[in-house]
Amino acid sequence: MKKTIKSFKYAIEGIITAINKERNMKIHISIMILVIIMGIVLKISKIEWIICTILFGLVISLELVNTAIENTIDLITQEKDPKAKIAKDTAAGAVLVSAISAAIIGLIIFIPKII
Repeated sequence: MKKTIKSFKYAIEGIITAINKERNMKIHISIMILVIIMGIVLKISKIEWIICTILFGLVISLELVNTAIENTIDLITQEKDPKAKIAKDTAAGAVLVSAISAAIIGLIIFIPKII
C-alpha cells in the first residue's frame, strides 16, 4: 500500500512540476479551465462533457510525455544531435496534433450553442 501511495505522490509531483515549469502546460490548463467554464455556462450535455474530459486527458497527458522526452534528451546530451531533434520535434508534434483535434471538436460542440 505504501508503494502505491508513493507512486501517486510522485505522479502528482510530476504534474505540479510540469504546470509550474512548462509554459505550454499553463496554456493547456488555462484553456481547459475556460472550456469548463463555457461548458457550465452553455450547459453542454453529459456526452459532450465526457468528450471534453477525454480530450483534456489526452492533451495534458501528451504534454507530460513531451516534457519527459525533452528533459530526458537534455539530460543525455547537450550537443545538437539530429536524432535528439527528431525525438523532441515529434513529441511536440504529437501534442500539437492532439491540441488541434481537441480545438476542432471543441468548436463542433460549442459553436452551435453560441450561435
